[in-house]
Amino acid sequence: MNHQQYQFQFEVYDSADQLNEQDAALLKQAKEATKLAYAPYSNFNVGAVAVLANGEIVKGTNQENASFPVGICAERVLLSNAAMLYPQVPIESIAISYDNTRGNSHHPISPCGICRQSLLEYEIRVQKPVRLILGGLSGKVYIVPKASSLLPLSFTGADMQ
Repeated sequence: MNHQQYQFQFEVYDSADQLNEQDAALLKQAKEATKLAYAPYSNFNVGAVAVLANGEIVKGTNQENASFPVGICAERVLLSNAAMLYPQVPIESIAISYDNTRGNSHHPISPCGICRQSLLEYEIRVQKPVRLILGGLSGKVYIVPKASSLLPLSFTGADMQ
């Protein structure tokens, strides 16, 4: 038997005040985007804002539905918008924030499993890592250098060759 270990590094900031100007501005836009989310069932509003390699800004928010499987996460809304509006343009960074209107919003959250898979696929498609800035409305902020780090032992198109 052989033991393997998976590790990745990410940066932890005590608050958005410690971020550089561009990252702080992107996270601020993600926080503001939470107000546009449609989440009447969970009351968990998520906003995602990306800066693309061409300088364009693309946004997404979660969109719920009474038929729960029909909803879509903010990250996948953003990726769909980016792919449609700017085909093959890499995303430099995505800031993701949330407002839990029934509880606390003071720590970073991470994309769900489906969004992790979608982010990985986007990285493969444009052949460039997607940097993530994760933060709530207040509190610590995490910066993950590449989204694919969040999905070890991933399944990709190469597995179907």
